[in-house]
Amino acid sequence: MPRVMKWIAAVSLLLTPVMLALYARFEMGLFLSMGITCGTIAYHFVMRLLVGWCYDRCMGNHADVQHPWFRQRSFEPKLYDLLRVQAWKNHMPTYEPALFDPALHTWDEIAQAMCQSELVHETIVLLSFLPMAASIWLGDLPVFLITSVLAACFDLSFVLIQRYNRPTVIRLAQRQKRRAGAAR
Repeated sequence: MPRVMKWIAAVSLLLTPVMLALYARFEMGLFLSMGITCGTIAYHFVMRLLVGWCYDRCMGNHADVQHPWFRQRSFEPKLYDLLRVQAWKNHMPTYEPALFDPALHTWDEIAQAMCQSELVHETIVLLSFLPMAASIWLGDLPVFLITSVLAACFDLSFVLIQRYNRPTVIRLAQRQKRRAGAAR
């Protein structure tokens, strides 16, 4: 997954100025549309990679899983049932599956990585709306709004997955700590 995301980011970033240069040279609307499309794709992929990188550098997958921000709210289980999170959560891609592998990490480490992942995706949800500012210069606000909403919904699904799974992982971490304490 990291290789695919980086490849898409690089290709779309390289194609953006090429398409805009072709538009400047030939004044064909197709080149402008392609330039805007490539630029929007580049933004969404580069932004995601940078946000993840920044959180990784700042937090290093260490978070206070008991912080109120990460606690499940009383309405959430009903929301997860309504959205059928259980049915689709295992079909979503994972950027770095090793971070959530209990063969490689303790359940507490996994819960902390889940908290960081939630923060990454929440930040991305907010930043997904930034391209709408381009509509000031380029027009077509509905197009920028639709792509921003779709991108935000995509990342919101990962927030839901982290928040849905974390209570179970925290219970497993507590059980793992009790067993380790009893073994001493």
